[in-house]
Amino acid sequence: MPGIEKLPIEETLEDSPQTRSLLGVFEEDTAAISNYCTQLYQAMQRIYDAQNELSAATHLTSRLLKEYDKQRFPLGGDDEVMSSTLQQFAKVIDELSSCHAVLSTQLADAMMFPITQFKERDLKEILTLKEVFQISSDDHDTAINRYSRLSKRRDNDKMRAEVVEDVYTSRKKQHQTMMHYFCSLNTLQYKKKMALLEPLLGYMQAQISFFKLGSENLTQQWEEFLATIGTSVQNVRREMEEEVRQMQQTIQQMERSCDPLYAPCDPDPAHSPVCRNLTRKQGYLYIRNKTGLVSSSWERQYFFTQGGNLMQQGRGEVAGGLVTDLDNCSVMAVDSDDRRFCFQVTSFDGKKVVTLQAESRKDCEEWIATINNISRRIYLSENAEELAARVNQSALEAVTPSPSFQQRHESMRPTSKGRAGRASSISSVGSEPSPALSVLSLDALVAPETPIQFDIISPVSEDNSGQSKTAAQSGRRSNPFGESGDNTAEDTEDSILHQLFIVRFLGSMEVKTAESVDVISETMRQILAARAIHNIFRMTESHLLVTCDCLKLIDPQTQVTRLRFPLSSVVQCSSHQDNKRLFGFVLQSAGGRSDGRAVCYIFESNNDGEKICDSIGLAKQIAFQSEMDRKAVEKRKEQDKVKEKQQEELSKQRQIEKDLEEQSRLIAASSRPANPPASDGQFLVLSNSQSEDSDAGEEGKKRGESEA
Repeated sequence: MPGIEKLPIEETLEDSPQTRSLLGVFEEDTAAISNYCTQLYQAMQRIYDAQNELSAATHLTSRLLKEYDKQRFPLGGDDEVMSSTLQQFAKVIDELSSCHAVLSTQLADAMMFPITQFKERDLKEILTLKEVFQISSDDHDTAINRYSRLSKRRDNDKMRAEVVEDVYTSRKKQHQTMMHYFCSLNTLQYKKKMALLEPLLGYMQAQISFFKLGSENLTQQWEEFLATIGTSVQNVRREMEEEVRQMQQTIQQMERSCDPLYAPCDPDPAHSPVCRNLTRKQGYLYIRNKTGLVSSSWERQYFFTQGGNLMQQGRGEVAGGLVTDLDNCSVMAVDSDDRRFCFQVTSFDGKKVVTLQAESRKDCEEWIATINNISRRIYLSENAEELAARVNQSALEAVTPSPSFQQRHESMRPTSKGRAGRASSISSVGSEPSPALSVLSLDALVAPETPIQFDIISPVSEDNSGQSKTAAQSGRRSNPFGESGDNTAEDTEDSILHQLFIVRFLGSMEVKTAESVDVISETMRQILAARAIHNIFRMTESHLLVTCDCLKLIDPQTQVTRLRFPLSSVVQCSSHQDNKRLFGFVLQSAGGRSDGRAVCYIFESNNDGEKICDSIGLAKQIAFQSEMDRKAVEKRKEQDKVKEKQQEELSKQRQIEKDLEEQSRLIAASSRPANPPASDGQFLVLSNSQSEDSDAGEEGKKRGESEA
């Protein structure tokens, strides 16, 4: 090493300006060394702290790898290969953790201890000596100044002695302090080199020892294992890249194919037809929730079908909740005042009604078709979609006429303008019979090209104008719903039977015969097939009131009678063989059976259709019994009238007999001898009157006997 500059201790007593100038240079060097050592100490402290943190983190990593088997992962928690591999890594990292702990101890002893001793002991000692030297130098200067101000008089000997003693003491103290201070500064020049080299040497030796220990313990034992893991990681990376490439291709394909689906409406219905073969469906819908008596709100939820149930699930929810049971339920499109594409699902008992809104008409029709398929329990079969397709195909064939059938009835089509106008004015869809049935059986039940009426048209609406005129003339208030006041007595008439059912009108059509058992089932088949083909899902809901006098269809909101069917005109009533909620009845026209015209009405109910048919049959039995009782009463009244008439005749006859006896007594009294005999003419007159009276009495008697 080159020579080290040092302060001359021999010149401390003289305390020349040159010595003081050289002392200032050493003090500046000491300050620079102190600042630099502080920065180096902070850097080494960071190394030591980082090593301690690395050792703790390595130990924590090893512990977490050992606890991998105890974790419950939703995906891939049962991978035994991954678990064993991580256990092997835990062993390796555990050994590394012990090596890092040894390195931390070596760094604390070989690196941090020397620089800490230099910073805390040597540098602080220099600062302390500097302060003491500065104080002693100031005291010496003060003592010299006092000594220089002493006077020449002899009376000041005592003071002079004190000042001399003070100068002696301060100079001695300054000299001694200055020598120790110079010695420490000279020693610091050596210590600073040791303080810089010893920590670095300890750091390098600790690192070399750490790497040597790791090389001996890890390289030979874990080389093959690490090579195998490296190969596995490369394979996983290649699989990931391949998967990413496939996902990118899928994303591009879906972006091209799903571009028309981003719009909420149907851009082109021809390219996206309605699928009616679904037995499962899911998607977002709006559900209507009542918030008050008349107010409601719409909430967007995710709906899906699960078996025979309709479920809903909100965002953030783990599982879905039950909305309603779809088995034997009814679904139909409804009109809402503030929403489009709405449909309504009614449970089988009619107690729960759910109103939903879809995003488009296509989505709405698919939901309705899916719920209809679930309501028929098609989802319970093995090939549910194939069965639904066959059902829809059979419905399509039921309303698609075959060429031979169409040619056969070509001549039977009406050509008059009146018939064409009537068929076009009715809001219905014509349906053709199925080719699977024989032509004779179809002609015997339903006439070809018979129009189907899908909505309730009250016959009283045609007489509204006449009613309004009559009401204006009589001064009565007219009924805005088209009903006349004549039905009030009938509505309020007491009846033994009153049963109310919730029904939905499916359709009606004219049939050729009312006596056949199959006429109702054939009408059901044609109406349901026509609804399925022409996408007619809307049904008018009404209340069917069954009484002993008639059947009434009542509006559930306004309580106005839409249609009234006299019970005497109901020929037969039956339900569907498979779907018991479907029922219908046949009404004979007003012309009677000689006219041959009959109309079949088909309905869907929330309850069992057989119960409604039984109720109608019970009403007819009660009406028949009431009619028989009424005829018996009328017959008894007629017999009583005959008896009263006979009594009157008998009383008249008796009165006549009394009159004859009275006349006989008068004649006998007049024919006594005291009285002059009358002329022959007078006797003749009396004889004639008497004979007439007797004849009248005999005739009355004979007539009474004949009547009796």
